[in-house]
Amino acid sequence: MTSVLYRLGQFCVRHRLLVVGLWVVAVIALGVAASRSGSNSNDNLTLPGTDSQRATDLLEDQFPSQANGTNPIAIRAPKGSKVTDAKYESAIQKTTQDYGKDGGVEKAVGPFDPGAKGQIGKDQTIAFISLTLNKSPSNLDVGDAQRIIDIDRSLKKAGLEAAAGGYLGQKVSKPSTHLSEVVGIVAAMAILLLAFGSAVAMGVPLVSALLGLVAGLSIITILSKFVQVPTTAPALATMIGLGVGIDYALFVVSRHRGQLAEGMEAHESVARATATAGGAVVFAGGTVTVALLALYAAGIPLVTTLGYTSAIVVLIAVIAANTLLPAVLALLGDNVNRLRVPGLNSGHDDRPHGWARWANFVGAHPIPSLLVGLAILIILAIPALSLTLGQQDNGALPKDTQSRKSYDLMSAGFGPGSNGPLLIAVNLSKPAQGTPTAPDPRLTSLGQDISKTSGVATVAPPVVNKSGSAAVYTVTATTAPSNEATTEMVKDLRDNVLPEATKGQQMHADVGGTTAGYIDLADQISQNLPLVIGIVLVLSFILLLLAFRSVLVPLKAVVMNIFSILAAFGFVSFVFSHAWTAHLIGLEHTLPIVSFVPLMMFAILFGLSMDYEVFLMTHVRESWKASGDPHDAVVHGLAGTARVITSAALIMVSVFTAFVLSGDPTIKQFGLGMAVAVAVDATVVRCLLVPAIMSLLGHAGWWMPEWMEKATPSISIEGNEWFAEQEELAAAELASAQAADSKAEAGAEEAQASRPAGTA
Repeated sequence: MTSVLYRLGQFCVRHRLLVVGLWVVAVIALGVAASRSGSNSNDNLTLPGTDSQRATDLLEDQFPSQANGTNPIAIRAPKGSKVTDAKYESAIQKTTQDYGKDGGVEKAVGPFDPGAKGQIGKDQTIAFISLTLNKSPSNLDVGDAQRIIDIDRSLKKAGLEAAAGGYLGQKVSKPSTHLSEVVGIVAAMAILLLAFGSAVAMGVPLVSALLGLVAGLSIITILSKFVQVPTTAPALATMIGLGVGIDYALFVVSRHRGQLAEGMEAHESVARATATAGGAVVFAGGTVTVALLALYAAGIPLVTTLGYTSAIVVLIAVIAANTLLPAVLALLGDNVNRLRVPGLNSGHDDRPHGWARWANFVGAHPIPSLLVGLAILIILAIPALSLTLGQQDNGALPKDTQSRKSYDLMSAGFGPGSNGPLLIAVNLSKPAQGTPTAPDPRLTSLGQDISKTSGVATVAPPVVNKSGSAAVYTVTATTAPSNEATTEMVKDLRDNVLPEATKGQQMHADVGGTTAGYIDLADQISQNLPLVIGIVLVLSFILLLLAFRSVLVPLKAVVMNIFSILAAFGFVSFVFSHAWTAHLIGLEHTLPIVSFVPLMMFAILFGLSMDYEVFLMTHVRESWKASGDPHDAVVHGLAGTARVITSAALIMVSVFTAFVLSGDPTIKQFGLGMAVAVAVDATVVRCLLVPAIMSLLGHAGWWMPEWMEKATPSISIEGNEWFAEQEELAAAELASAQAADSKAEAGAEEAQASRPAGTA
């Protein structure tokens, strides 16, 4: 790989204008294509084999209009008035008719329509219009959603407050991440400036990362027209793309500037930095990608999509660091250190400063260092034992979003459970008999049993299809969709109430709807989490085994990474389960951890932590091979890399922490969790536990069975051995050429001496 990357670096140096030009054209073309296609992200759940999916399939087949549920337009009268007042009733009826005339609405049922039930609150201050849309969540785009919502202007003119719920409101309620992005970039600029001491050197990683991020996000936007992309995918991809993009570029630029400081010619330095630091970037990015793609094993489409969309931005960050970045550095030449900031260290020297003293301290006191590090991780991980998985809660969104306004209105008028009604789909092997006024006794009995279930607030009369082969009940819980009590109620319906009520009645019932879908999602993730973790651990172990040719180094890396991830889980669980800590990050109340967050965090963080593992252990291995002293190798490896590792980690922590400012609670959980994990990994693990463990292991740390040594190929991550071999070959060729020249000169002199005197 080293030789390939070296040639790639040379190509980018020779054709630097072409490479930069192609990147700019590609980014612009992708951006234009993405803007024309438009974003179409959604949170439509598909969970093969689950109870909620069976309900959805039946509804799509027998009740197409019911399959996606309805969307409430929640309405509240001004203080001191009621929605039943004549002027408000007239405005609501007119708006209902306007909705019904819209091409995107299949059916609009107002609270005053004949047959409408339960659409006016008890105190008559709140009501809602129920909309059934022609398009599913995956087909409805933001423009269409906003156009439909804007029909409520008649309500607002009359003085009524109105807000859209359901997936209609969700389409236009995606909190902006622009503030988080700006804060993250500004923080990265400050850290890079402190690390490099040069404004030009600071700007190079940002250019590479931002162009790569724009390209990656454009690809994800285009993909959303063809596959179902979750609404959190772009924000998550932005978070990861910024972090790894800047980090990967930082490694390459740091190596290049160090080589320049040693007197290497600029263009040769760029090619060598691409082959060495670029090799580490390829390995680290490959590990992240493998971990993200391993999410496919979970068998959950939403999680799989989040995995490969995040992998896209990581791959592009790797490509940018090994093509765009070398071309930009070649254009700058020796000017990469220009515009230095007075008073700041240039940052390109290899002096370890205080890190050498720290490395010597840890190496001299490995056992106390190990115990302190483990104590910190265990304390942070303890709250993970009470980690509560749940679902996204619109009640935690910013108050100015449509979904949050609708959530609050519906909760006030009809109870919190109205924000996530359940759809109980009934498959009747014996067709139902009866009429709407005198329904089939089996369905009447089933409805009564459902209404008696603890936690059920209301049960709407069943809707039966024309053939009588299927029916559907709309059930409202007494508690909010994210409440644990709602989960227990759904499980009670599935495990006890419905099986008993349908036994011997020639019918079968399944609980569906978005709320039930997220409950099934949490169950599936709990079941598949061990498999995904196992796959990621095994693949990571194999990759590190090949890279470092040691059994204990990858084993140590796997164990330490698990500890740091558990610490992150514990910290996030603590913050979101306590009111005072939730308030600190901009939430009004505690929240469960969204079910797919821990699974995604594990894959992302396990891959990201390998960046620092590879960077640190590569230098430790080089020192060990040079000196043969494992203790000195650990000290020199940590002393020489800690500065870059902490700078890179600080950038990633800053970027991730900035996303805690997002109004989306799910993005808050991702941002906080990944920031803590990276901070712990780069400090407690890399700078304390790893050197302590390697010092204790000594020579055994680099042990590998002879049979395994022979069976596994040798991989050089940063390629320094390849360059050493090339230099040895070049020296041997030079010596051979010099010997040949000397021999030729000696032969010529001998021939000249053997000629008779006076001959020419």
